[in-house]
Amino acid sequence: MKIATAAYPMDFLDSWAAYEDKLARWVSEAAAQGADLLVFPEYGAMELATLAGKEAAWDLERSLHAVSERMPEANALHARLAAGHGVHVLGASAPVFDPALGARPVNRAHLFAPSGATGHQDKQIMTRFEREEWSVAPGGPLTLFDTALGKIGILICYDAEYPLFARALVEAGAEIILVPSCTEKRRGYWRVRIGAMARALEQQCVTVMSSTVGEAAWSYAVDTNSGAGGVFGPPDTGFPEDGVLAAGALDRPGWTFAEVDPAAIAHVRADGVVLNMTHWAEQHPRISDVTRFALT
Repeated sequence: MKIATAAYPMDFLDSWAAYEDKLARWVSEAAAQGADLLVFPEYGAMELATLAGKEAAWDLERSLHAVSERMPEANALHARLAAGHGVHVLGASAPVFDPALGARPVNRAHLFAPSGATGHQDKQIMTRFEREEWSVAPGGPLTLFDTALGKIGILICYDAEYPLFARALVEAGAEIILVPSCTEKRRGYWRVRIGAMARALEQQCVTVMSSTVGEAAWSYAVDTNSGAGGVFGPPDTGFPEDGVLAAGALDRPGWTFAEVDPAAIAHVRADGVVLNMTHWAEQHPRISDVTRFALT
């Protein structure tokens, strides 16, 4: 399959039509390059807050509600584009108020299939900003998506820095893990990228990182953004020596493309130079009791 992962700039939108046109251009461009799976970043949907005006877009609480209220329309648009171009699309994540999960919003990304089927993944662990200033809450459980492209999991940004999440998805059958991200500075980008590459190494899978990029001076929450698209695998049999299948230029908007062969994932798991995924369980008995030794 061919994967397209976005370095996505958020814009101040003057109308819903402007958002429709923007998304249509992005999806059309990736589809024209032969992409089967398109990955947009974490919180890329925050640009929808601008449709409620400058004051609402800047205000932390009002921006949450403004975006959440627009998500049914945004989801319908993504579903139409996925079907129209015959592609799978991970839409940019958004704050969503879901009464079934409590009074505070969750950070949710929707995955759209060309068949019209759709599902979502919520972020599991909140960053300090999300929990201390924005009051965004952890959402529903991890989900494995069984698609025509293979078995796909999603770890939203900070979640990719926790290996047990990736392990749970791989034990459920995941071959590809999508990592939509939103990071303010390059050190944040590298934290998530290193996490994504480590998960690809540990679980012998492919991870796909997307990023928000550029300035969004109209938002207190996502005012500066640094990152790039990237696709990573284990540095082992059938993959590049550094594990990097593709890496976009930092802070340059656009798509990054990579060809991914699911058979290569199966092969490296079965007969790689090392077998990290298989040998994972050997850790458990060896960490159950840490020996203390005073060396003075």
